[in-house]
Amino acid sequence: MRHDDKRARHAASWRPEVLNRFDRSSPMAGEAEVKYLDGDFRVVRPGAFVRCAVTGAPIPLEELKYWSVDLQEAYSSPEAVLQRHFPGRAARG
Repeated sequence: MRHDDKRARHAASWRPEVLNRFDRSSPMAGEAEVKYLDGDFRVVRPGAFVRCAVTGAPIPLEELKYWSVDLQEAYSSPEAVLQRHFPGRAARG
């Protein structure tokens, strides 16, 4: 057996040990404090999530997409952004 064949067989059988997200408690559990910037944000106090300013729902940091730099608050969805910035408008369906 050639050396390249052994390496390919070993690579195909190797699987990294990956822990499930719930296997151990996160050292950053709890609410984070975040500074919202243009196109990015900076974590001031470590945590796993921030809260939506409109709904109060927790937003995992890895899923955070919507925020206001001026108001320094996060939103869970585009609908929450519209509710915050245009509160008198009824949702159209």
